[in-house]
Amino acid sequence: MFYLWLKAFHIIFVITWFAGLFYLPRLFVYHAMTTETAGRERFKIMERKLYRGIMTPSGTLAVVFGGWLLYLSPGWLSQGWLHLKLLLVVLIIFYHLYCGRLLRQFRDERNTHGHLWYRWFNELPVVGLLGIVILVVVKPL
Repeated sequence: MFYLWLKAFHIIFVITWFAGLFYLPRLFVYHAMTTETAGRERFKIMERKLYRGIMTPSGTLAVVFGGWLLYLSPGWLSQGWLHLKLLLVVLIIFYHLYCGRLLRQFRDERNTHGHLWYRWFNELPVVGLLGIVILVVVKPL
């Protein structure tokens, strides 16, 4: 029963983390298009609160609960699907950290990308999520 609670919390925090990973770059799209000072300041607040208040705690807890599940099921480490899933998770973590870097660039008025770049950047976590879910459910390797 305890294992199922861990799995449930892992899934909950993965969902909330990815909600932020989908939304923050969308905010970047609109932020990059904004020319008025008040609008830029509003986006800075929204981006900071999303990144620090939702995304980072959710991502951290998703990794903690996922690591705990792995600790309780070490046999998974011998399965190829898990190796690929963990690689995708590491890439998503780097994406998350890069979002933090972009957030700081917006904060410091040093953004160098246009809204079209952010529209494409916004699609990357979708690819990661698709891969992760398929690997966990189908276990093709």
